[in-house]
This record gives sequence, C-alpha cells and structure tokens, in this order.
Amino acid sequence: MRRTNKELLVKGIKSFGYTVLAMFMGPFLIYEAFKNEGHPFYWPVLILGLICAILAIYMGFRSVKIVMNAIFGEKPKN
Repeated sequence: MRRTNKELLVKGIKSFGYTVLAMFMGPFLIYEAFKNEGHPFYWPVLILGLICAILAIYMGFRSVKIVMNAIFGEKPKN
C-alpha cells in the first residue's frame, strides 16, 4: 500500500493558497479597471487583472495535479 507524500501534499496545499489569492485578485482588478475606464491606468490594470485570472485557472489545474500525485503517486511510464 502506498503512503501519501507529505512534502508534495504541503506543496499542493500552498499552491491552492496562491490559487485562491489569484482567483480573488483577477476579478477584483478587472472590475476596478472597468469602473475607471477614463483613468490613464485603465489598460495596465485590465491587463494585470486578465493575467491574474488566467494564472488562477492554470494554478488551479496545477494544484489539483500536485495533490493527486501526492495522494496516489506518479503515473507509471511504460
């Protein structure tokens, strides 16, 4: 019976923490950008918000993969 890789599990949980941060920051920045369309920093804030939103999606999948590898182990290569 396999054991859970605790170091990898902690890494996955930390990654989930960063994912949650990006999940809140992305929509917040996008909302703030659209609220201030006439401001000179409209485009930089909007681009930063979109990057955070895309990063949140990527990190979410990556975090799930890390936790699954910690619990079930790596997939054997034939």
